[in-house]
Amino acid sequence: MSDLSARIASFITEQVIPHEPALLAAGPDGAAVLSALQDAARDADLWALPLPTHLGGGGLDLTEYAPLAEMEGRSDFGPTALGSDLLLDATMLDRHATETIRERYLLPMLAGRGGPSFAMTEPGAPGSDPAALTTTATRTGEGWRITGRKWFTSRAASAAFTTVVCRTATSGDPRRAFSLFVVPTDAPGYRIRREIPVLGAGGQYEIALDIPVADDHLLGAPGEGLRIVGERLAVGRTLRCLRWLGQAHRAYALMLSRMTDRHTHGGPLADKQLLHAYVFDSHAEIAAARALTHAAVAALVDGRDTRVAVGTAKVVTARALHAVVDRAIQVYGAEGLTDDTPLPMLARTARTARILDGPDELHITTVARRLLAERH
Repeated sequence: MSDLSARIASFITEQVIPHEPALLAAGPDGAAVLSALQDAARDADLWALPLPTHLGGGGLDLTEYAPLAEMEGRSDFGPTALGSDLLLDATMLDRHATETIRERYLLPMLAGRGGPSFAMTEPGAPGSDPAALTTTATRTGEGWRITGRKWFTSRAASAAFTTVVCRTATSGDPRRAFSLFVVPTDAPGYRIRREIPVLGAGGQYEIALDIPVADDHLLGAPGEGLRIVGERLAVGRTLRCLRWLGQAHRAYALMLSRMTDRHTHGGPLADKQLLHAYVFDSHAEIAAARALTHAAVAALVDGRDTRVAVGTAKVVTARALHAVVDRAIQVYGAEGLTDDTPLPMLARTARTARILDGPDELHITTVARRLLAERH
């Protein structure tokens, strides 16, 4: 393990994981804990390692960052504590933002003075089908007016801005019907309707928008929204896979520890042959998911078509995380159902993994169709 890897592993294990209960509770206390962790990451020169150096990051490319992302991901709060979760928004704004957006939102975000959020999905519309989105941005004399509702907008309550996917055309090429706008969360027409608990945890919000924005709050050109979202999703899904690998490994380590330490019916659980299959299957699934995820990383770095590699990695890694966490809970027994262990938290992530960024069924169909098409 390199020195940098060891330092990140130590930071997550010794500083982030012990504070997970406070971070899960959110509120002012959780925000203060998170801010202290971010300051500690900066002091330790571990801040924003995958961000480009011209944005104040460590300048690691995706190949270099991938094994570190897995370590950061052992805690859901690791990427946020270390500033790595800014990568998607920082890259998107750096590539496509106007100078106004860079000055008002990108630079403050990088300095820790205003976080991002992203709004695409809507109530009543399948998130995997952009054609069903109804939030609109219509031309006005002074720019655009955005009207609609979004939900599953992460961190909207604490964000300084939300990047919103809006319909800007009703005819023509449907792939050119959407655009992205950066919307300030303190604008009068930006309303948080409710927080949406996800399997008991907060952090997701439904928002309502009826707000004017200037032309300089558009990302890219009108009609480029889905292309920019596609850039974001390919990297975002791969990063999720890397972080899910970290959580799968954490659950696996907990399971092995429990099997070694817990004695029942005359010996340790590790002596029970039925549980040996749990160890083997978990080891094999994590190894397979890791290989597929790193294949997706390689495709991204090489600039190849990533749809098969990323879609396959996303499905297999989400399934592996779900299976490994479930086995760990089974080995822990009733205690594994309680917050005396991190397993319920890991189980929540594992279950949502099979839906976030597109459900398994969507990726399976997309990958299968492309593989079949390649035979012709």
